[in-house]
Amino acid sequence: MAYDSKFKRDDIDFLFKAVLLLEDEEDCYRFFEDICTINEIHAIAQRLQVAKLLSENKTYNEIEGATKASTATISRINKCLVYGAEGYQRILARIKENEEE
Repeated sequence: MAYDSKFKRDDIDFLFKAVLLLEDEEDCYRFFEDICTINEIHAIAQRLQVAKLLSENKTYNEIEGATKASTATISRINKCLVYGAEGYQRILARIKENEEE
């Protein structure tokens, strides 16, 4: 079943095709250092960490302490986990599968 994103555009398709061509961690570092600011990379990484900790049933206080994310950010990510497009759940499940191999 194909996902119908409300954000779908040709330029975003091009970006995602580029991301899918990254072959290893070095490619990721090189690409993201060029395409994002350091603050954008930190923000994205922080959001994924918050999602991971929420999926582990950590409290907002525990997550705030571990990630320095604001409660507003934690709440927004929690809303994505509950009502979003399942992007966080899909990638967290794949990461967990990779770690178990």
